[in-house]
This record gives sequence, C-alpha cells and structure tokens, in this order.
Amino acid sequence: MTLALGMIEVYGVPAAVEAGDAMCKAARITLVGYENTDLGRITVLIRGEVGEVNVAVAAGLKAVPRVNGGEVLSHHIIPRPHENLEYVLPIHQSVNIEPFNSDIRFPPPLSV
Repeated sequence: MTLALGMIEVYGVPAAVEAGDAMCKAARITLVGYENTDLGRITVLIRGEVGEVNVAVAAGLKAVPRVNGGEVLSHHIIPRPHENLEYVLPIHQSVNIEPFNSDIRFPPPLSV
C-alpha cells in the first residue's frame, strides 16, 4: 500500500518547525523531513494514511500563522504517489525513522 504524501511550504525555519510539530501532534504520520529550497522557502514533507495526512496538513496550515511572520506559500497532498517518486524525491522511509513508527512499549512490571 502506498502512503500519501503531504507537503506544506512556508517562509523560515520557525514556521517550518511549527508546522511539522503541529502535524505530528495532530495525526499518526511520519515526518519525512524538511527541504530548504532558496530564500528561506522550506517545504515540510510528511507520509501516512490519506485521512491522517489530510488531518495533519490542516493542522499544520492552522499552526503556521501563529508564528511571528509565519506565512504559508503552498500546500498539497498526493494521495497515492507513484512508486518512482520514492527514488526521485526524498520521501522514502529509511531505517533511521523506523523506530519512530512503532508504538511505545513499556517494560513489564518487576513484580506480579
């Protein structure tokens, strides 16, 4: 199953971090990373189920204006990106983020 791709482009690092934080808190998605294009334009990339990505992008768009000077330049969701995009764009899930995809498991109690 292909995961949806969500993107929000903003001006500046604080707005990008705020958008990424809001998206991660709003839905069960994976923050793939940030792409810094030029002149302070930063794109935040997320992956996940289509519904989760929709919720996350909406939360990110709502969060950016809370940053002083925060401005959304563009946003887009691709529900089923072609598999070739995995190799062309930095949207793949690497082993570095695999631990963050699993649920938190607490150790069993020491005594029963």
